Amino acid sequence: MPFRVLVYSRTTAYRHDSIPDAVAAVRDLGAAHGFEVDATEDPGVFESPLGAYGAVVFLSTSGEVLTPAGREQLTAYLRDGGGFVGVHAAACTEYDWPSYGELLGAWFDRHPAYQPGKAVVEDRGHPATRHLPAVWEFTDEWYDFRTNPRDSVRVLVSADESSYEGGGMGADHPLAWCREQGAGRVFYTALGHASEAYQDPDFRAHLLGGIRWAAGWEA
Repeated sequence: MPFRVLVYSRTTAYRHDSIPDAVAAVRDLGAAHGFEVDATEDPGVFESPLGAYGAVVFLSTSGEVLTPAGREQLTAYLRDGGGFVGVHAAACTEYDWPSYGELLGAWFDRHPAYQPGKAVVEDRGHPATRHLPAVWEFTDEWYDFRTNPRDSVRVLVSADESSYEGGGMGADHPLAWCREQGAGRVFYTALGHASEAYQDPDFRAHLLGGIRWAAGWEA
């Protein structure tokens, strides 16, 4: 196996019904593309060094999910070159830890009703987006964020708020992005609310590209 992935899906606030299907999808991607997947909701796993993992995936986590020791280990892991992937409600996580908001790029604020809409692919030079059309039609919750992360991240996909009802960020609405954290890599996608997303070939390829990039296996 070229690398291992740790999938973490602990919730202390809202819990998505899609989590089991999401974890299964990452396992399927690992089996099909040659990486090993460990899945846990035990915060104690983060209290030991994480260097065995090419990437850590926060998969619709919510609320406060790490102990103080876990926060220290995650910080050290990224500083030393680890990869971090946040999916959907990962942006609803660790509001009491300012460093997490900096790591991820932005925190969740609100979302309109689950509905179809259009995502604009701004950057197709990334493994998470190179397979996508210029305009990606999708159904999701279209997260709004407390702040616009554009100045501190590489925006890959943005939301076209004219294509759905209830958007709150306006014309500049980042939806998926990546950034560097120390020697590490961070990828985040706001999509992935429903189980149906994890059966969608384009979304699965989006997720796979983010994982492989964060783990350093894709340029």
